[in-house]
Amino acid sequence: MGRRLLFIGFIAFAVLGMVEPTFAQTTKTEMNIFSMFFTPGAGSKEGIDILGLCIVWFLLLMSAVNMGLIIKYLLDSRRTVLIPEDTAFQIESMLAEKRYREAIDYANSDPSYLGKITSAALNEASNGFSSMERALEERADAEATRLLRPCEFLNVAGNIAPMLGLFGTVYGMIRAFQALVSSGGRADPVTLAAGISTALVTTFWGLIVAMPALTAYALVRNKIDAMTAEGLIRAEELIVPFKPSGKKGDHAASSSGSGSRPRPTSIRRSADAAT
Repeated sequence: MGRRLLFIGFIAFAVLGMVEPTFAQTTKTEMNIFSMFFTPGAGSKEGIDILGLCIVWFLLLMSAVNMGLIIKYLLDSRRTVLIPEDTAFQIESMLAEKRYREAIDYANSDPSYLGKITSAALNEASNGFSSMERALEERADAEATRLLRPCEFLNVAGNIAPMLGLFGTVYGMIRAFQALVSSGGRADPVTLAAGISTALVTTFWGLIVAMPALTAYALVRNKIDAMTAEGLIRAEELIVPFKPSGKKGDHAASSSGSGSRPRPTSIRRSADAAT
């Protein structure tokens, strides 16, 4: 819903911006800031360069989408979203109290990265600790890939935007030289400058789009890599009680000294008893 509102708002702004030069009182010698950066070719005898205008506003649309996605990815990669402490505490408490079925159900219903990978491990508890580790690592890899895949849009946008700007640059220079040739080497300076303006403005907006997109892509990717690695370590700590030589979280063993650790097969028995 928020992304749709962003698109609608930007399109409305673009339409208003395209209409503004029609009513603005601009002359050949006086050019406002809006016309300089948003309407290439304005002020020349031939009027606004339509192709250059389309390239500029498409790049502006890309910039708005990029900013929205950057904010979304930064919010989605927070520690409280990927590795919530409440999830770790609840699962750890349930396992310590031997409430295995509740722990599995809680992990299955948790949408966080930690909940999903822990759920994969707990569901394999009846097959032994090695199966739990393998399921944990496989699910962690799959979830990390799922989190990183949408960020590739920023990488694509950061590489495509300069190419669009370069396209506008080449087009603007061709337009300027054609005006020079058609006038026999005595082109009107305003007409000649209009083509150069298109070239520079499209390059400008291509760089404006590319720089934050590539920067945010690197930051978000590194943040997701760090959070997923930390989440994997936290999940491994949660399943340590099922390790044959593990003592962590074994409150029953520490209190009675009988060494009665919760074994993987006990989860199946507890689940059968619960159902």
